[in-house]
Amino acid sequence: MDQTYSTTNLIERKRGQHLGAEERGAIQALKKQGYSNRAIARTINCSPSTVGYELQRGTPEYCGRGRKAGYSAKRGAAIYKANRRRCHRLQSIPRDSQFIHWMVNMVRKHSWSFDTCVGRARREQRFPAREIPCTKTLYNLLWAGELPIKLFELPEVLSRRSRRKPKISKRISGHSIDERSPEVADRNTFGHWEADTVLGRKRNGEPAVFTIVERLTGCYFSIWIDSKTTDGVASAMEQLKEQYGEKFSQVFRSITTDNGSEFAAFSAFENLGTKIYFAHPYSAWERPVNERTNRILRRFLPKGRSIRDYSDEQILLFADEINATPRKRLGYRTPEELFELQLDSIYATSCLLYTSPSPRDYAAS
Repeated sequence: MDQTYSTTNLIERKRGQHLGAEERGAIQALKKQGYSNRAIARTINCSPSTVGYELQRGTPEYCGRGRKAGYSAKRGAAIYKANRRRCHRLQSIPRDSQFIHWMVNMVRKHSWSFDTCVGRARREQRFPAREIPCTKTLYNLLWAGELPIKLFELPEVLSRRSRRKPKISKRISGHSIDERSPEVADRNTFGHWEADTVLGRKRNGEPAVFTIVERLTGCYFSIWIDSKTTDGVASAMEQLKEQYGEKFSQVFRSITTDNGSEFAAFSAFENLGTKIYFAHPYSAWERPVNERTNRILRRFLPKGRSIRDYSDEQILLFADEINATPRKRLGYRTPEELFELQLDSIYATSCLLYTSPSPRDYAAS
């Protein structure tokens, strides 16, 4: 009841909640007064079975000296907390399963991510479904040190970059990315590429790698060039032109690159029928597919090691390895598989504009 300066009205307990200290104290007091389980349940607003289970938990089998054992709220709370500590879901994935061994081998040999391993294994039904955990579970086990693999073998786990606002302190040397068609950003049409160069050591006269990736399929080319100059980039483009010949403008409908000095004369390649666009200065996220794939290339070409240590053939093989890696965005197909499908369509028709299925269609097929 209410008093002048205080109140004894308690907040009504909601049904379905776990018992607290006040409810257990009430059960102990009312039971000593001889109340039945149903009467106690009505008082604390819970089910009679809840009271019965709580009395069973908090009543010892024997209290000594021949006295009858009675319910103890303190004992009931202690047993409840102990049970709560054991109520988590048990780990059902054996640490020595065939999937775990296969996954570790793919990570070490082909630099696959956990999600790539999970997605590809499920797509090919390589192992029983109960043996393939989700990606989140694998990363939880990794951080807990329960997998036969180290964090440093997965560099993407330890490196995360944040986006910055674009700066406009440098002149764009050609068509701005703002002039690019919206269909390129949608990534539903084949033939739109992003290009960049990769260095091993930052020294004058050092060779570099010209990289270019197709936005829809993720197909990636890496070409050894003599230097990070306009001549080096031009030589790489000439190799691509020789490879695709008269179909070049259909395979390379547009290319988006940055404002590096090596791309100062890149707009000249519009004579081949390819649209050339330049991202805003210091805005690498405007070429996300290329930046992401270049980070994968760094697994094979670590910073600080000269490109001279690698042959032309090795640089090409690194791209082949990347193109043979399944991707989640592609429904765990490989860029190589989807790029070949696009080339078959181009060479099978004389249509200059080919609209391809979206990544959602790839995932559903």
